[in-house]
Amino acid sequence: MLLVLLFLAVVLLTYSNGANDNFKGVATLWGSGTLGYKPALVLATVSTFAGSVCSYFFAAELIKNFSGKGLVPDEVIGSAAFVLAVALAAGITVLLATRFGFPISTTHGLVGALVGAGLVAVGTAVNFAKLGTTFFLPLILGPVLAVGLGALVYVLFRQGRRAAGITEESCVCVGDVWVPAASAPTAAFTALPTLQAGVSTQAECQNLYQGTFIGLNFQPLINNLHYASAATMSFARGLNDTPKLVGLLLVCKFFAMPVNVLILAVAMAVGGWLNAKKVADTMSKKISKLNHGQGFTANFITSLLVIVASKFGLPVSTTHVSVGSIYGIGLVNGTANSREIAKIGLSWLLTLPVAALLSALLYAGIRAAGQ
Repeated sequence: MLLVLLFLAVVLLTYSNGANDNFKGVATLWGSGTLGYKPALVLATVSTFAGSVCSYFFAAELIKNFSGKGLVPDEVIGSAAFVLAVALAAGITVLLATRFGFPISTTHGLVGALVGAGLVAVGTAVNFAKLGTTFFLPLILGPVLAVGLGALVYVLFRQGRRAAGITEESCVCVGDVWVPAASAPTAAFTALPTLQAGVSTQAECQNLYQGTFIGLNFQPLINNLHYASAATMSFARGLNDTPKLVGLLLVCKFFAMPVNVLILAVAMAVGGWLNAKKVADTMSKKISKLNHGQGFTANFITSLLVIVASKFGLPVSTTHVSVGSIYGIGLVNGTANSREIAKIGLSWLLTLPVAALLSALLYAGIRAAGQ
């Protein structure tokens, strides 16, 4: 029964991971007006699922890391009670953050849960040296590198675009506006539409590119590159996140590894499809206002960092890297929302202690109930 509960807890955690993380790869598509919410969600779900399936072949090192091996003694890792507490605590933490629209890191939640249950299980025997080098260092460096690279690469891309003679122009939106009957001069005009012009801020106006690059119209080209970068980023997220969750199923031994990966890939896709909207709104609308090219740049940086991290078995947070790249570009274009970043940063600070506390309480309770 404990193993069945463990399996369900890992599926719940994977569902919550999808709900909180799924839209992050395509947030810039929706935020820049390049793609609507539903088409962006479809692209994210399909690409993430593909990355999850491929993680079986490319990310064995992450599976080993997130089984907790080396962090606590092997006999503790083999305990179903320990892994159950970790999975439940991390899952609850991520679901709470998703409920309030905070884009937190499932990686961070898992690390906190491993530490909390580990302290109850073995006290100071927790390997804090491994905790720092294998987990904390990538989690801290990820967003810092993303902010710096996002700002730098955007400036370089912008200079290259201008050198190529491609200009950026604001569009004017014109549409039918019905004049209320009370304000019309005569009844004869009450049913006729009129055209009205409005003035808005530059941040609220969509900017489009004019010009060609290697013989191609630049605006369609950058849109297609944006789609590709979003798909790549979602693929990278599935590639990096799924092994962390599969590692928790090593205790169950219900299914072969490929089946475990497939089950969790489906759970992640379902969670992302059903419960992504609140985090999507935060990621797409509240951090920075990006145009098409800036959105592509943010996704390019995030994809690059996450794929490199997956190659070397470094458990970086896709969330931290994505938020960092979007914010870095916002710092350059003047639209960065520092107040929203402060809220997100606070949620990141709380993720680890909340998950650790929940995990410690759950593990103590489960262990007491089994005695």
